[in-house]
Amino acid sequence: PGVTQNAHANLVGQVQSLSVLFQDIHHPETLLIVAEGLAQALAQGVLPGVARVFGPKWLRSLGNGFTTIFRGVPLVVQLMILYFGLPNLGIYLEPYPASVLGFILCTGAYQSEYVRGALLSIRQGQIKAAYALGFTKLQTILWVVIPQAARRALPGCGNEIIYLIKYSSLAYIITCIELTGEAKVLVSRSFRPTEVYIVAGIYYLVLVSFATWFLQKLERKFAIPGFGKK
Repeated sequence: PGVTQNAHANLVGQVQSLSVLFQDIHHPETLLIVAEGLAQALAQGVLPGVARVFGPKWLRSLGNGFTTIFRGVPLVVQLMILYFGLPNLGIYLEPYPASVLGFILCTGAYQSEYVRGALLSIRQGQIKAAYALGFTKLQTILWVVIPQAARRALPGCGNEIIYLIKYSSLAYIITCIELTGEAKVLVSRSFRPTEVYIVAGIYYLVLVSFATWFLQKLERKFAIPGFGKK
């Protein structure tokens, strides 16, 4: 009986501790980083993607260079350069804007590749038909190419949104206290890494699951009829 009571007490203590951790570990900084990074990364991805397909040679080279650099350099290294390296050049960024800027540049580079692939998937016959109807190059891009390409790029861009949620956990490396950073602080106070990081993992899992569900709804809503079906 004594052993049973001790086990029950330990179980109750574990449950109470986890409930406290769920309250303490909640940190809105993660959602802010994801929301702000996503909003600007989408624009950052569309512009280079369009430039790399329809821009003049110098603009295509610029877009290719941007994509090569920010896809090729690890995100952790980019964050380190922004936060620890730029001060040597007289540029000082707080942890939060440095994190958001790093996520925008990295995610935007990947988004541009998805956009580029989607733009190239549009058949040349449609573009030539638009020219034959009197459309200018800009009108053709805006009204013929982009509406179709945006739908085709959605799965890839949505996948990058999922990654962005998980990328946000790297912000604590440059002292931006978001969800993972808060978990690290709680571990140093409570000495209960297993419980704390399990709770943090559950939070990320919930965020990713919700984003996945929303993106699937979005894909179905904007799906091109007949495209991708046998």
